[in-house]
This record gives sequence, C-alpha cells and structure tokens, in this order.
Amino acid sequence: MKDKKKVILTCSVCLSRNYSTETNRNSSKRIELKKYCPTCNKHTLHKETK
Repeated sequence: MKDKKKVILTCSVCLSRNYSTETNRNSSKRIELKKYCPTCNKHTLHKETK
C-alpha cells in the first residue's frame, strides 16, 4: 500500500458516515460518489470527510 490513505464517506443529506475507502495521497480534490444510504433508504451523494 504505497501512497494510499483511508477516507470516510459521509451522506450529504443525513450526515451519517456509511462508507470507507482508499484514495491516492496526491489527490487534492475530495471524492464525491453517489452511494446507497441505509439511513435515508435511497441513493444520495456521499462526500469525503477529513
């Protein structure tokens, strides 16, 4: 695992932390993915948190 960092994805609607993933350390942009949120019971935008 070289140059990878673990990040947590948070739902933009209910702010629950549902997913974790790995990303490159070099990337300056934050990840935004559309994932299923079990709290909202629908697909919502999930953003990377610090």
